[in-house]
Amino acid sequence: MFFQHIYEKGLAQSSYIIGCQKTGTAMVIDPKRDIDTYLTIAKQEKLTITHVTETHIHADFLSGARELAAATQAKLLLSDEGGEEWQYQFPHTPLYDGSTFMVGNLKIEVMHTPGHTPEHICFLLTDTPASDKPVMFFSGDFVFVGDVGRPDLLEKAAGVVGTMEIGARQMFHSLKRFKQLPDYVQLWSGHGAGSACGKALGAVPSSTVGYEKISNVALLIEDEDEFVTALLDGQPEPPKYFAKMKELNRIGAPILGEGFFPHRLSAEEFDTAMRSGMAIIDTRNKFVFADGHVPGSLNIQDNNSLSTWAGWMIRYDKPFIIIASEKSIAEITKKLIRIGLDSIYGYLPDIEEWTALGGELESLRQINVHELAHRINENNFTIIDVRATSEYNGGHIAGAKHIHGGYIENRLDEVPRTGTVIVQCAGGDRSSIASSVLLREGITNIYNLIGGIGAWKEAGFPIVND
Repeated sequence: MFFQHIYEKGLAQSSYIIGCQKTGTAMVIDPKRDIDTYLTIAKQEKLTITHVTETHIHADFLSGARELAAATQAKLLLSDEGGEEWQYQFPHTPLYDGSTFMVGNLKIEVMHTPGHTPEHICFLLTDTPASDKPVMFFSGDFVFVGDVGRPDLLEKAAGVVGTMEIGARQMFHSLKRFKQLPDYVQLWSGHGAGSACGKALGAVPSSTVGYEKISNVALLIEDEDEFVTALLDGQPEPPKYFAKMKELNRIGAPILGEGFFPHRLSAEEFDTAMRSGMAIIDTRNKFVFADGHVPGSLNIQDNNSLSTWAGWMIRYDKPFIIIASEKSIAEITKKLIRIGLDSIYGYLPDIEEWTALGGELESLRQINVHELAHRINENNFTIIDVRATSEYNGGHIAGAKHIHGGYIENRLDEVPRTGTVIVQCAGGDRSSIASSVLLREGITNIYNLIGGIGAWKEAGFPIVND
C-alpha cells in the first residue's frame, strides 16, 4: 500500500493519496483545488488516480474534487447522506453509511458521521493483502487530534438557523460509533492546528482511536447536555468566506483546467484600474507597506494566513489587483484559488513602476509599546484590539475596545474620527490589515502597534481580564 499525507499550512488542511501498488490505482481524499500536487505524486509512484472523494461539503476551502476527477477521469464518490438540502448538485457516485468500494486491493468502508455537517462521512481503510482488520480512519472534520469538529458553522457562517445544537447532539452520538472502532486504528483528520474548524486542534498530524479516547477532552464527556454546552462554547469566529465555500462546494466549484495565471499589468493598466475603484491587495511585508503604499490598498501579507484573511476581506463578486513580486505571485495565486478567489484582474510586481507615472504613495503611522505606555492616559486616546474574541478574553490592554479584524469594515461607526486611535493585534499582522481598511475608508487618525500585545507583554506592561 502507498500512502501520503499532503498538508497545506495556510488553511491547516490535510488531504491524502492512498494507492494499491499491485494494481497501480489510487484514491485521493479531500483534495485541494491546485491539483498538481496529486498528479505529480501519482506520476512519481506510477499510480493512476481512479477514485476521488471527500468527507463533506467543505466550508473553509474550495474543494478540488471535481477538478481532479475531470483531469484524471477518475470516479467521483461523494456523500448522499444528510437529507435533500445537503446533497451535492453535480454528477457523482453516491455514498451512504455502510457503502464499500475497492481501490485495487484496498477496501474502503463509509461511515456516516453527522455533527460537523449533516452529510459528513468518514472512511475506514483495510489493506486486504496485509490483514482483514482496518488500519486507517480518515475522519475529515469529525474527529481531530485533540478535538472534534465544530457544529456551529452552518448557523454562524451559512445562516442556517437552529442547526448548531442539533449538530452538537448528532456529534455526541456519532462519537459513540467512533469509540467502538479498534484502538489500534490510525486517525488521519482533515485539519491541524490553526484551522477555524475547531478550537483546540493538535499540531501532531495523526493519532490513533485509542489515544483519542483517553486524551481528547470531547470524547471524555459522557453526559450529552454537558457535551453540547462544552462543544459550543468558545468556538472562534468563522471567516466570512465560509458561507461562499459552502455554496460553491455544493453546486460545484468551477473547473479551472490548465494554465490559470494572472496577467502581469503595466503601470498604465494598473493606474487605470486603480482609478476606476478596483480593489488592490498589497501582499508585501507590513513594514514595507507602512513606509509607502498605493492609497486605498489593503495589506494582506504573503504568509500562512493569506488565504484566510483574503477570504475575510476580498469580495467574491468584484475583480481585484494583487501587488506581489514575480517570485511570489504563482504561490499567492494558488493560495487565492484554494478559496475560490479567481477574479484576479492582474498583478503589479513593483509599485515604483506606478510612482514613475506620478503616482503618490501614502504611509501608515506606527507606534511601539513604550510610546504607547507613555501616551496611554492621554485624552481622546483609543486602543482597538482586533484579535479573536477568545484572545481578547484571555487578556488585553486595559481599556482596549474589541472589534474583530474581520468585522472592522462593518463597524466603522465605532472607530473615533478624532483623537488618537491605536490598532493592535497579537503581533502586528492583523492590525496592519485592519489599519489598511481604516485608511481606505478615510480614517487617518490611526497608528498600528508594532509587535502587538506580544511586544506589550514582553516589555512587562500589564494586561487585564475584564
